[in-house]
Amino acid sequence: MELLTFLPLIIIMGAFLYFSSRRQRKLVQATIDLQESLQVGERVITTSGLQGTIAAIADDSVDLEIAPGVVTRWIKLAIRDRVETDEIDEIDEITEGAPAAAPRLTEPDRLTND
Repeated sequence: MELLTFLPLIIIMGAFLYFSSRRQRKLVQATIDLQESLQVGERVITTSGLQGTIAAIADDSVDLEIAPGVVTRWIKLAIRDRVETDEIDEIDEITEGAPAAAPRLTEPDRLTND
């Protein structure tokens, strides 16, 4: 008798756990597929938000060129997504009107401008 009282709750909890684990498996598989399909020359974004172009790929690491001549090494798990060319164009349009960074003062300039 007591089991019949809790049966609907058990069924609902079981269905919730099944569907949430299924969704998680799909996300993991999508990440694995992305990491296996990476190619040199593609623009990607890392989990920390850094964008770069793939310069080289090893078994478990990726070299990203984040600026001309600046290459950093990342583990493949840090690659979150590809950056599509449409997204690159949008970023270029947004940053086109942005003000330039303020010039940095060298040490002698700091001493004379006090």
